[in-house]
Amino acid sequence: MSDVQDELLRTLTKVANALRSAEIPFALTGGCAGYARGGPASEHDVDLLVREQDAAEAVRVLVQRGLRAAEPPEDWLLKVYDGDSLVDLLFRPNERPVTDEILAMAEELPVGSVVLPVMPATFVLSSKLLVLDGHRCDFSELLPFARALREQIDWDQVREETKHSPYAEAFLVLIERLEIIGRGNGIRAVPRGKPA
Repeated sequence: MSDVQDELLRTLTKVANALRSAEIPFALTGGCAGYARGGPASEHDVDLLVREQDAAEAVRVLVQRGLRAAEPPEDWLLKVYDGDSLVDLLFRPNERPVTDEILAMAEELPVGSVVLPVMPATFVLSSKLLVLDGHRCDFSELLPFARALREQIDWDQVREETKHSPYAEAFLVLIERLEIIGRGNGIRAVPRGKPA
């Protein structure tokens, strides 16, 4: 494990303990959620889902614990830093408000030295695919994620949730052609066309 990953896990532990002490509901998502489920290690940031009504209070609590707030250009998340480690508090990712029902999808899993609510692999992958666009279309992190967690992912649900995105469709075709899913195990990312 790299020093960056160690730092992110320390930050995650600090943030989770602070939010739990303040009784602010949250769930781990993004690359760290993938790591918690057996996927590749994340070295970018910690992504947490929080309800919009809790986001400002979460920042206040974390600042009291020594983190520093940062002004994000986006209007669907708030950011705090623990040293160089970034924590994104997402309350409306992909224009989907975080609700109690979404947070209830998470299951308690060990992550480093703590047990946290972690979002399902299906939710995480769909969320990652929905941020792809013409300016950000890099599959290099998504491929190892899909390969490692393919048996935990409901591919029909991913296809349904991302059906309006040509970038997600391209990714689903790619992982099938690479035989990450599909032919050998009966899981298909893209349905077969009707016979002529």
